[in-house]
Amino acid sequence: MDSGRRTIGELVVAFVTPGDGRVAFVAGRKVGKAVQRNRARRLMRAAWNDVSTDVRMGSDLVFVARKAILGARSQQVAAEIADLLRRSKGVSA
Repeated sequence: MDSGRRTIGELVVAFVTPGDGRVAFVAGRKVGKAVQRNRARRLMRAAWNDVSTDVRMGSDLVFVARKAILGARSQQVAAEIADLLRRSKGVSA
């Protein structure tokens, strides 16, 4: 990811790099135990499904959950992912 860009949010960190349009969702052990990590990934996937129609592809995206995501609702995560993509110039339409 040397040519990529990192954008940090309260709930999620987004990494954007030129690529084929692949998307990944990551939740590390700092987020919590397996149940919490799985919930974090589910929240990010659901948020991505909401905002992906507005995104120009051509970049690989990696979304990394932060511990604060555990208390968040799906709409909050979707709003933050949309904001992160807007701030990471050249990804959102």
